[in-house]
Amino acid sequence: MHTPLDNTALDQLFNEARTHSYWQDKPLEAGILEQLYALTALGPTSANCSPGRFVASQECKEKLKPALSSGNVEKTMTAPVTVIVAHDMAFYDRLPQLFPHADARSWFTGSPELVKETAFRNSSLQAGYLILAARALGLDAGPMSGFDPSKVNEAFFAGSSWQVNMLINLGYGDREKLHPRLPRLRFEQACKLA
Repeated sequence: MHTPLDNTALDQLFNEARTHSYWQDKPLEAGILEQLYALTALGPTSANCSPGRFVASQECKEKLKPALSSGNVEKTMTAPVTVIVAHDMAFYDRLPQLFPHADARSWFTGSPELVKETAFRNSSLQAGYLILAARALGLDAGPMSGFDPSKVNEAFFAGSSWQVNMLINLGYGDREKLHPRLPRLRFEQACKLA
């Protein structure tokens, strides 16, 4: 039986965690991106397909800049790291390694729509794991979808089976520049018990 997390952990992951747009001038510690991926990779995906692919470096931001919407330029350029979360449209080629007890590759090879849906859905799930893993490691995150995907794909993934899903800025957020938390839907507005 698992023990529920205490309020300190819940605050760090959810209650006090926020989407950040302003960053402290503080670099990430050596090896933290490897730790971040190790935790992210443990999250479940359908048939363990793990289609998420991640590109992160300080240098890639200049290459990324022309694809960003105007409201996302400053927050990205000042973030210590921006992660490009992509999905591999040929993820099924790894299924013999990742799901060895069945011929899961054959489930996808004849259905481009299923490939697209599975890759996007599960890489989005992996992006969520990345955000929670970042918070668990003491980082802040700023996920974004304000960019031109065709420009990102051309700049980073031309000639490959990878396609961009979203961007996530990582670092140590400047809490003094946070806006008040926006409202959330109440349980009755968003949930049904069936």
